[in-house]
Amino acid sequence: MSKQQVDHWDMVIEPREKVWSLRLNEVWRYRDLLMLLVRRDFIAFYKQTILGPVWFFVQPLLTTLMYLLIFGKIAGLSTDGIPGLLFYLAGVTCWGYFSESLTKTSDTFIANASIFGKVYFPRLVIPLSIILSNMIRLGIQFILFLIVWIYYVGFTNENVHPNWTIILLPVLVLLMAFQGLGLGIIFTALTTKYRDLRFLLTFGVQLLMFATPVVYPLSLAPEKYKWVFMANPFTAIVETFRYAFTGAGSFSFYQLGYSTLVTIIIVLFGTLIFNKTERTFMDTV
Repeated sequence: MSKQQVDHWDMVIEPREKVWSLRLNEVWRYRDLLMLLVRRDFIAFYKQTILGPVWFFVQPLLTTLMYLLIFGKIAGLSTDGIPGLLFYLAGVTCWGYFSESLTKTSDTFIANASIFGKVYFPRLVIPLSIILSNMIRLGIQFILFLIVWIYYVGFTNENVHPNWTIILLPVLVLLMAFQGLGLGIIFTALTTKYRDLRFLLTFGVQLLMFATPVVYPLSLAPEKYKWVFMANPFTAIVETFRYAFTGAGSFSFYQLGYSTLVTIIIVLFGTLIFNKTERTFMDTV
């Protein structure tokens, strides 16, 4: 068949790309589907609810108030001089996006098996739509954080001093997104064969939160065990976020670089196992 004849085909089947390829050019061709799924996920969250989009503010606020009561008032944990409401809201804002992205992405293959078995589209579109729809929620919840932050900065004498590291906010958001995506696609690949991991993940995310300085500052960690907390790549994200907006906590280019390196490794490994699994997962789901 001549090249001119081939050029007239609607689709040309070619050899598979490398197993670690994200095939982003193919995802881009399906960007309309991606945006449709993002809109669906976002609207489905509050559809047929009384409060509607207000839930995006209510959830983090209620969680923050609960942490303030239990860990701040009852347990009396230090907040490094940061007002308790602002301290816990910062942790909840960061952790909520990461944990929600991770748990929802980890269900990609099982939850969408019926769709994957009927029509072809890049499988990566589903986890990417989850990450993007949750990013919209993060933006809304970040507005709540900004309102509380502006109140403490402009209308109180509390020890809140933002600094230049606030320009790293886009980097922190990307690190949260890619960590949630990378770990999520690893777990969704593994759960196609080992369903018990779904229950382990739910339990593990709860434990991981307490291994991350979300409800306590890193300064409370015993010195000889602090390396354990610093080995958690999400620790640097939360600490940098708090430091940027309040001036309290810790910031280190070394730790942020370590978190970036681990995130890249997680995404690369997740891509490898995701692409390998998507070829045969319909036989095991």
